[in-house]
Amino acid sequence: MKTPKSLEILITEGFIEEVLHPLKSGKEADVFVVQSEGIVCCAKVYKEAKKRSFHTQATYQEGRKVKNSRQARAMKKKSQYGRKQQEEVWQNTEVDALYRLDAAGVRVPKPYNFIEGILLMELIADEHGSAAPRLNDIEMSSEQAIEYHGLLIKEVVRMLCAGMVHGDLSEFNILIDTQGPVIIDLPQAVDAAANNNAARMLERDVNNLAAYFGKFAPELLSTTYGKEIWQLYQSGHLSPDIKLTGYFKGSNKQADVKSIMQEIDAAREEAIQRKYELANEPL
Repeated sequence: MKTPKSLEILITEGFIEEVLHPLKSGKEADVFVVQSEGIVCCAKVYKEAKKRSFHTQATYQEGRKVKNSRQARAMKKKSQYGRKQQEEVWQNTEVDALYRLDAAGVRVPKPYNFIEGILLMELIADEHGSAAPRLNDIEMSSEQAIEYHGLLIKEVVRMLCAGMVHGDLSEFNILIDTQGPVIIDLPQAVDAAANNNAARMLERDVNNLAAYFGKFAPELLSTTYGKEIWQLYQSGHLSPDIKLTGYFKGSNKQADVKSIMQEIDAAREEAIQRKYELANEPL
């Protein structure tokens, strides 16, 4: 295929040998399947803020580290330099999160390199070597839904033990390979200790999982993993191998299922909008 202009510099500098084909195009980034150092992997090309649909709200930006006070002042004033620095922080958030979570054993795409605003990372593949499907695109039984839900709750715990919350977790940013779920898309990830909204975001992520898998296994709708996980984290008792009950003392989740569904509607609507944009936007 014709080399995209955005990847020409990596080919010129020898980081990419060949661009095989586009994988997906969305408002936040374009992703291509490429060959780099003899390995078939992904190249994620981030788009400018004005071309993205995901807004970097203050709730996500809180607690993010900047290089120095000059960078912080420029970002606050929203000067041209400040906007450039904000873009750098936004891109680096996902890159740093992938390295951090991969090292902690979380199932995320393995990062390989980050050059000129382009992230080279592992291609998550199915049994045929093709790009793995998203969770939203597969059919499953009740038993499989319970299994995948359990695996993802463990991944959420591992993420939090590594000090991070995804912040936008849903069926649209989870891939299914031969070993199960893989979590993707982390530019909005937050530091659990530095962001005052982390507890709410964690609970929303977990509620999103319960709402989706609850379509196949309704008993999952009455679980309260989010509150349980956060309470254990706050008390210093959370560990990657901890056994959870799925219920939080004093909670009456069964009576609150309707309100929980309403609470995640806003996040789900944005995720659905991104899904249709991804499907309909040409490269």
